Amino acid sequence: MIKSVNRESILMAISEYDKRGQSEFLKHHGYQKARSYILVHEGRYYDSKAIVGVAYGYQFGTPLRSDEFSGGAKTVAALLNSLGFEVTTTMNSR
Repeated sequence: MIKSVNRESILMAISEYDKRGQSEFLKHHGYQKARSYILVHEGRYYDSKAIVGVAYGYQFGTPLRSDEFSGGAKTVAALLNSLGFEVTTTMNSR
């Protein structure tokens, strides 16, 4: 399902996250803060699963809810890495 999300949609979700701020973005889309995997883009940190779920909506019309797909190394992190994004497992820098 999420394997088809493209880089442009990820960037659109990142832009929305930047405009809304973390708390409002997560609340608006029904996500929690990332527990393990953080997307790093241009020196900023993003909740990776929320970004991918919202990006899916930009690309296909309806964002994915958190319970509609699993996050983690083999899913969200793998997708983001395949699209050229950096993903880290530490949240100390946030």
